[in-house]
Amino acid sequence: MIDYVTISDLGVIEHAELPLNAGLNVVTGETGAGKTMVVTALGLLLGARAEATAIRSGAPQAVVDAGLTVPAGHRCVELAREAGAWLQTPEDTEDTEDTADTAGAEPPSSGDRGALEAAEASSPQQQRGEVEILLGRTLSAKGRSRASVSGRNVPIALLGEIGSSLVTVHGQSDQLRLRSATAQRRALDRCAGAEFAAQLAQYKQRFTGYQAKVAELEEITTNERERLREAEQLQLALEQIDAVEPLPGEDHELKTESLKLENVESLRDAARSAQLSLSGPDAAEALGDVPHAVALVESAATALAAVQDQDQELGQIAEQISSVSSLLNDAASELGIYAAHLDESGPERLAAVHQRRADLERLIRLYGPDIDAVLGWAQEARARLHNLQSDSDRIEELSAEIDELQARLWTEAEELRRLRAEAGERLGAAVGAELAALAMPRARMVLEVTATDELGPEGADTVAMLLAPHPGADPLPLGKGASGGELSRVMLALEVVLAEGSDTETFIFDEVDAGVGGKAAVQIGRRLAMLAKHRQVIVVTHLPQVAAYAQNHIRVFKSSVRDDSASGGFTASDVTALDEEQRVSELARMLAGQEDSESARAHARELISGAAAP
Repeated sequence: MIDYVTISDLGVIEHAELPLNAGLNVVTGETGAGKTMVVTALGLLLGARAEATAIRSGAPQAVVDAGLTVPAGHRCVELAREAGAWLQTPEDTEDTEDTADTAGAEPPSSGDRGALEAAEASSPQQQRGEVEILLGRTLSAKGRSRASVSGRNVPIALLGEIGSSLVTVHGQSDQLRLRSATAQRRALDRCAGAEFAAQLAQYKQRFTGYQAKVAELEEITTNERERLREAEQLQLALEQIDAVEPLPGEDHELKTESLKLENVESLRDAARSAQLSLSGPDAAEALGDVPHAVALVESAATALAAVQDQDQELGQIAEQISSVSSLLNDAASELGIYAAHLDESGPERLAAVHQRRADLERLIRLYGPDIDAVLGWAQEARARLHNLQSDSDRIEELSAEIDELQARLWTEAEELRRLRAEAGERLGAAVGAELAALAMPRARMVLEVTATDELGPEGADTVAMLLAPHPGADPLPLGKGASGGELSRVMLALEVVLAEGSDTETFIFDEVDAGVGGKAAVQIGRRLAMLAKHRQVIVVTHLPQVAAYAQNHIRVFKSSVRDDSASGGFTASDVTALDEEQRVSELARMLAGQEDSESARAHARELISGAAAP
């Protein structure tokens, strides 16, 4: 349930806090006082679209916050945890404020999943089975909007998902939606039971597959010429690639080889020069003593050989020099082998490499940044070509699959229609009983489930809610046969019936009693009070007969009119919870427009007394 709502700088409300209780909460106030802003604030917490024009004139931003207490196992708790929200109970908050060594402590980050779960598991909320969630929404005058869940910034869509799982809002616009066939079907499906829900989910999944296959068949048959042209182009491209027979990574390997072959002379000279520096000329070529690295290192090793046994440190150095001598000899030998192999390569190989690289480059320009990409494209092209060349086989295969799916869908659609018809009888009877308690004792609600000639995403039928408001009247669609007041009561009756199988904790009704008065208004108030025994109910109303049933009566009123030379002045409104005597005054105002009238106050007391009677 919603524990409180705080509103700042929204519409005519500068700052207000709505204290909400379990049971029936009624919001009243004069026209223009700001009752609409209360509903707007609640809508923002449910992810409704934000308009900068809703911000109070002159304010930089509007802020709406709410605290909710929900069952620990509710779906919204997991959604909040996944968003990194820090969840706690009111008792946890009080303990934190009273404990000095935890004052100012920061909640763990969203990345510390283990710390979050450990903290929540050790809190008293697990014993109580409840969790406190804080919802917030900020609107900027510059048009930006932010949402938060328990202090953690979240996407507005997630705020709406969490809020809508806890709260259901009904207003006069919902009465208009109830006139639509889609809304009537959804209302019926909500009370059709678990078996129906499972059947519908299976049907929807199969229908999605059916649509995909129908679309594929249509694409093949309607674009046959384009598919033939595409097949020819793919065939030519694959023949061009197959003629070259490229290998993975071949372009990079040939580039490396080409660079080596183009510089063979400089590479040979460098190798021989390095070899000469290391080991000197061959004995046959030697004309004198030529200093080289190997000879110099060996000379150093010889100088140390006679004394290395006399000092351990010097012996270690001598071993290092000996290792260097071996490494230099090996390097000199490898340089000689490298230079000799270069001699084996000739211009014929270089010409062949250049030609091969030219063939590969033509493919790369057409089909990819390198040969690996070309080979990947060719693999996909072969699969696509296979599909295009097997169109006739695929058409036969798809046609058979579509026929089979269609037969199964029709069977499932008939079963859905049967279950809907049964649910319609139950819903009609239940709504009729509720309407009898709402001063429509002889009204009949009829739900017609009519078969259609085509399969649809929800089945193969249409749903229509018909109302016969009194005996002898033919049932007519709600859009034609129900007045505004009757439609208000039908919607309330539907919500009461559907609430029995819902996990929604809070229901908000925004002047759903429009067009109703007298005895019917009393019955609406009584029925809302009955619903409030099991759910939190928040009602914005202009009817004193409804307000008399309030367990928590909240009044929105104009607190001041301020002058502002720049804007010409603005009205500020406030919100207050009424005590018993203030409730009498408010109902007197709603009855006669004169809260000080003794007759009006007496009538108000009578309404309150009648509402309190069992």
